[in-house]
Amino acid sequence: PHRAVRWSLNFIDTITHPKAQALISPQFPISGHRFPFPPKMNSMLRSARTLATTASRSSVLRRGYSSESVPDRKVAILGAAGGIGQPLSLLMKLNPLVSNLALYDIANTPGVAADVSHINTRSEVTGYFGDDQLGKALEGADVVIIPAGVPRKPGMTRDDLFNINAGIVKGLCLAIAKYCPHALVNMISNPVNSTVPIAAEVFKKAGTYDEKRLFGVTTLDVVRAKTFYAGKAKVPVAGVNVPVVGGHAGVTILPLFSQNVSEEEIVALTKRTQDGGTEVVEAKAGKGSATLSMAYAGALFADACLKGLNGVPDVVECTFVQSNVTDLPFFASKVRLGKNGVDEVLGLGPLSDFEKEGLEKLKPELLSSIEKGVNFANK
Repeated sequence: PHRAVRWSLNFIDTITHPKAQALISPQFPISGHRFPFPPKMNSMLRSARTLATTASRSSVLRRGYSSESVPDRKVAILGAAGGIGQPLSLLMKLNPLVSNLALYDIANTPGVAADVSHINTRSEVTGYFGDDQLGKALEGADVVIIPAGVPRKPGMTRDDLFNINAGIVKGLCLAIAKYCPHALVNMISNPVNSTVPIAAEVFKKAGTYDEKRLFGVTTLDVVRAKTFYAGKAKVPVAGVNVPVVGGHAGVTILPLFSQNVSEEEIVALTKRTQDGGTEVVEAKAGKGSATLSMAYAGALFADACLKGLNGVPDVVECTFVQSNVTDLPFFASKVRLGKNGVDEVLGLGPLSDFEKEGLEKLKPELLSSIEKGVNFANK
C-alpha cells in the first residue's frame, strides 16, 4: 500500500507542477501559479494530496509493512475491566502490532472481551477472570500492562493508595515471574514510585529480574506537559517535545519545559503538570479519576514497547526505570527502547536553575517512595 501512496503523490505533484501547468495551459493563475484545471478539480487534487500525505505518514506505511507482515505479539492487560483497563483494552485492540490481546481481571472480563472482540482489527481477544485463569492470560505474553488497583478519590494522593494497590501488584508480579518471565512489564498501578520497586523485588526473589524489562508508565505526565505547554505557547501540540523526569507523583514530577516561555509561566505549567491528576479527580466530583487520558498514555507507551521489540529504530520515551542518571535507584527520564526492552537510559540534558532546584527537591520524596516499595516487598 505504501507504493500506491507514493505513486499517487508523485502523480499529483507532477500534474500540478508549475512547469507542467505552463505547458498545458497558461490561462488560470491560482495562488501565484498557473493551473489548467477548474476550481473544483483543483480542490479535488488538493484533497487527494492531503489524504495521500496523511496515509504516507501513518506508522504502518512509514515503516514499510502491513499488519500481516509484522511479528505476532501477545499483550496482556491485568485489570482490564476497570476504569483505565476498559478504554486501554479498546485502544490496544486498535493497535495493528498486537496479534493476541489477553484481558484479565478478577471479574467482569468476559463482557469486556466480548465487546472489544467485535472490532474488526487484527488481534484476537480472550477474556480471563479469577486467580485460576491468570496463568493462561499471561502465558506467552510479550508485553504485560498493569492498570489493576483501586482508583483515586477526592483528597486522596497516589501514596494513599499504597496499602491496597501494593498487595495487588505483588500478587500479579508473582504470576508474571512464573508464566511470562521475559515479558516487558508496563506498570500503571499507582503509586508507580513504589509499585515499580515492589515488582523489581518480587522478580529478584523469583530469579527473573531484568531491569531492561520493567517500566513505570509516566507517559501521562508527558502528555499533560505537552498539552499545557502548547496551550500556553500557542503552538501546535504535535511539534512539542517536553521530557518529564523524576517520578510519577506530586513534586517528583519534573517537566523540562523550553525557555520559550517566561520563568513565571514555567512555574505555573510545572505546578499544573504535577497536579494534573488532582485536577481531573476534582472535576469529576469524586466519581472518577483520570481514566481516559491514562488509558491513552498507557496505549502510547505500550505501542512504543512493541515497536522497540519489532526492531523499529530510535524509539524514545520517558519512563520510570532502574537508572544511573542520578543517585536514586529508580528514576524517570528518556529511554531508548529496543528488542530487549531498554536499549539505553538517556541523560537529562541541560537544566535551567528552576529545573535544577526542582531536581534536588524531588529526590528525598522519591527515595522515600522507592524505599517504601522495597520494604513492602521484603516484609
